[in-house]
Amino acid sequence: MRVITGTARGRRLLEPEGMDTRPTTDRVKEGIFSSIQFEIEGRRVLDLFGGTGQMGIEALSRGAAHCTFLDLRKEAVGVIRENLKRTGFAEKAAVVQGDYLAFLTRCKEKFDLIFLDPPYGTGMLEKAMEIITEIDIVSENGIIVCENGSSADWPAVKAPYRLQKDYRYGKIRTALYRRETE
Repeated sequence: MRVITGTARGRRLLEPEGMDTRPTTDRVKEGIFSSIQFEIEGRRVLDLFGGTGQMGIEALSRGAAHCTFLDLRKEAVGVIRENLKRTGFAEKAAVVQGDYLAFLTRCKEKFDLIFLDPPYGTGMLEKAMEIITEIDIVSENGIIVCENGSSADWPAVKAPYRLQKDYRYGKIRTALYRRETE
């Protein structure tokens, strides 16, 4: 696993031991970032199910101003911190260990770009989308990038949010949701 492009291009990233983390493949990551490539520079990012931190780190490498990473597992948080050191982005990041629901319900800041890649089939994606849109922590024209297995449906959202695009990469699907200007 590596950073694809930007200031940290080619840097290898660590992965936690075991099977609890499912890093996004390079093919899927390239597809996601090519679809949002002009909407990263200077943005505030949330990598909600951080894992290795690769999605937020890729955004930082491409010019994002700041990224907040969250993961429940202590080991994953340690890997994210180490990957931030390896890429030189530690000062542009905040790493939080905790439950995503607790984090979202007390979140007071807005984000321009949110990555959601929870374990597939757990209902976490749907719950995260419900709370994010309810408490409205996405800036105007902000984007939520979701990843799930190929058989799952995308969560329904209410205005000003809308499902903008859906992509398929074999057994993996991604979606871009956008918060439109009111």
